Amino acid sequence: MRFTKNSRFKVLDNGRLRLPKIGDLVVRWSRTLPSDPSSVAIIKDAAGRYFASFVVQSTDEPLPELDSEVGIDLGLTHFAVLSDGTKVTAPKFLRRAARKLKRLQQALARKQPGSDNRRKAVIRVARAHARVADTRRDWQHKLSTTLIRENQAVYVEDLCVAGLGRTRLAKSVHDAAWAGFTAMLEYKAARYGRTFARVDRFLPSTRRCSDCGRVNEKMALNVRAWDCPCGAAHDRDVNAALNVLAAGQADNGNDRGAQVRPGLVPAPRGEAVTHPDAARSTRSMAGISVLQGGEDVNVGTSPTT
Repeated sequence: MRFTKNSRFKVLDNGRLRLPKIGDLVVRWSRTLPSDPSSVAIIKDAAGRYFASFVVQSTDEPLPELDSEVGIDLGLTHFAVLSDGTKVTAPKFLRRAARKLKRLQQALARKQPGSDNRRKAVIRVARAHARVADTRRDWQHKLSTTLIRENQAVYVEDLCVAGLGRTRLAKSVHDAAWAGFTAMLEYKAARYGRTFARVDRFLPSTRRCSDCGRVNEKMALNVRAWDCPCGAAHDRDVNAALNVLAAGQADNGNDRGAQVRPGLVPAPRGEAVTHPDAARSTRSMAGISVLQGGEDVNVGTSPTT
């Protein structure tokens, strides 16, 4: 339910939230409000928890400019590999909690439909999933904030998460939650005055040599390192992150005014569909369509026409 200023809700000095016809509620504040709220929404999730979401006015807080830029290659073995060689291990929160979730799901399946015990079992399963989601979200917030604070520009590959979610790696892909992580990077970059860009998903970042630019043949997922004929030895993920960084810097430079597409060119006359001898349709003063082009046209002259 949602309360606006007309409903006269109030945040008290003792930290409680006063709602009309409900009373004073004890609130566990996650942060201080930057300004007076214009409305508040009370939300109850599937786990039976209540949240108070306030609408407030806030301003962007640009950070001091830096010279460092980073390209990020997202994966499953390592959640993120940076262009400077840093590798962030994938936490796999859902995989860690799989044993407990399995036990709770089995207990839920044994309950009688419509019974109170089944309702309690549903809440226990929802709380277990909520704990996994909250832990993942908190970890991604910390990582994204660190990347935005330490780099002036962040570039990632535009992955097709929906397509990858239909493969045999679907469970691991959903557990990684790449889409949520990139969304955090995008809005935090806008808030703190950083640059964020997505690189084309069809860029052969893994197969292209970051030294000479040669594109090799497709390689299997179990190939984690490869050598280029130019003599460079590459780590698969670090090389991809370097190519994402180079592509992001090129696109960002073009976005600042460079001509990336040729100008408009008029079509040759032979390709046009119109012909000079074709009958052209005009409209007379009376609103009757008249054909001009040498044809005999009969136009009604009766008073009702």
